Amino acid sequence: MIQLIVGEKGNGKTKILLDKVNTEIKSANGSVVYLDKSKQHMYEINNKVRLIDVTDFPIKDTSAFIGFLCGMISQDRDLEYVYLDSFLKIAAIPGRDVKDALDQICKISETYNVNFVISISITKDEVPENLADAVIN
Repeated sequence: MIQLIVGEKGNGKTKILLDKVNTEIKSANGSVVYLDKSKQHMYEINNKVRLIDVTDFPIKDTSAFIGFLCGMISQDRDLEYVYLDSFLKIAAIPGRDVKDALDQICKISETYNVNFVISISITKDEVPENLADAVIN
């Protein structure tokens, strides 16, 4: 499953994402990971959630980011939820064309049974048509 939290920069998407991860960890059966562009939210996330600062890794383009996600999944078969904040930045997406990256994440989600909750600085109108139902805010 993939869920999208969308809106322009500064619209409170990160707060929604943090609330969601801290609520979900209480009932999660597997591992929960939060990917971000810094460690800024370290003290706002439940200590059972693994925070990964993606900038610590040499991710230069979207393909490398997808490989990074696949590597995480291959190392943790119990991975249940992945929360992605600042998606355009951490996934190294130039501009705001997220369709290809989100389509790949959808396939990964279905194949490996991992739930993705993604915060993206785009409007609802920019969400790919096939993912319109995935918007949760």
